[in-house]
Amino acid sequence: MNTPASREEKPLRPVVLQSPSAATHPGMNRVLFLLGLSVLINYIDRSNLSIAAPLIKDELGISASQLGTLLSAFFYTYALLQIPAGWLVDRFDVKWVFALGFFIWSAATAVTGILHGFVALLVIRVILGVGESVAFPAYGKILGGYFDESRRGFANSVVIAGLALGPAVGMLIGGTVVGRFGWRPFFVTLGLGGSLWLVPWWLWMPRRTTSSPRASDQQAGVLAILGQRSAWGTCLCQFSFNYSSYFLVTWLPFYLVRERHLSMNQMARAGGLVYLLFATSSMVFGKLSDRWIASGGSRTTVRKTLAALGKIGMGVFLAASAVAPDALFIGTLALAGVFMGMSACSIWSITQTLAGPRMVGRWTGVQNFVGNFAGAVAPALTGILLDRTGHFYWAFFIATAVAWIGALSWIFVVGAVVEVDWEKYIRGTRTIPAVPAQESSPP
Repeated sequence: MNTPASREEKPLRPVVLQSPSAATHPGMNRVLFLLGLSVLINYIDRSNLSIAAPLIKDELGISASQLGTLLSAFFYTYALLQIPAGWLVDRFDVKWVFALGFFIWSAATAVTGILHGFVALLVIRVILGVGESVAFPAYGKILGGYFDESRRGFANSVVIAGLALGPAVGMLIGGTVVGRFGWRPFFVTLGLGGSLWLVPWWLWMPRRTTSSPRASDQQAGVLAILGQRSAWGTCLCQFSFNYSSYFLVTWLPFYLVRERHLSMNQMARAGGLVYLLFATSSMVFGKLSDRWIASGGSRTTVRKTLAALGKIGMGVFLAASAVAPDALFIGTLALAGVFMGMSACSIWSITQTLAGPRMVGRWTGVQNFVGNFAGAVAPALTGILLDRTGHFYWAFFIATAVAWIGALSWIFVVGAVVEVDWEKYIRGTRTIPAVPAQESSPP
């Protein structure tokens, strides 16, 4: 397996695209807003169970290990379906594929509010994972195909901001609503209200334009992607980021209420602050990365520096949060959120450049497939550790170690951030030369 570790990057030139881009199609700015809104809804829907976790645990009389199983059940189908979802968005019109997935996950969220019993909740969380599995392959397909390199950092940061604001809004508003009205009305309202997003999506998202397929479109699949050392690096980095992220998404509300003894309203404000800073940091560093590249910075240096430094800082402040006194732990959690945003704004930008617009759906699917096993591991492992120790110390320390492994992977495993020449790879040439990202055309 080869990766382009020392190739010189060519300077960016004006982009010539065969289908609408953000530069030639003003409507894509509206679509970018919808993508950010959709991932906000996505993360409210996947994190809402953690917001209601203390009440559900008491109502159903389940153990912490069983609660961990419920919190992680979503990720089983979500992770396993990433590769098929990546193929779907590369093969069919992403507008239709994403709309179907959005409808399934909104319906699953609404139905959750009327179910009783551990098994029923387990099944509906699995169905939620089916619907949401198409989300990030679709985001990668759209951003990699319609946004050129000099705008991709900010475009991805909009998606990441929605990712962060989902738990923030869920904790700030959802924690208050659940505390006052109970968790069931919260789920029903979220599911039914979120489905209204489909109306502007149907009106604003352009349909895919047809183009002549290349040989690599038909022959380059999962094995070809796994033949790139950088693909293994991006997968490991995604796992490391997701481990910390899903640990916080699923267990932070419970930790704040039960270990730090905050009220539901205090939990909502403290948890919301972490994710608001995560979102703000992502937008700021995403914009700065684009300006750095536009001023002549190397894509490899810019993207990998922010991704690695973000993971290092995230690990430092997660570890500090485990041992900080009550007067300081909210501040250390907030700083962990800032460094999460720094790292996250570059993760998918790197993938979109490496894969190119025609392969980005499949590469995103492979990367998210590996990365989201963290969603199955982190919640369940945390529940087991909590049952055995009665505290969250080890959970925070393990999240720190995994984050630092991800930083090392960005530095030493992922090579130069340039597009793979899939045509030459398919013809059997294992030395993968760079092709300028601006010469690629979107699907």
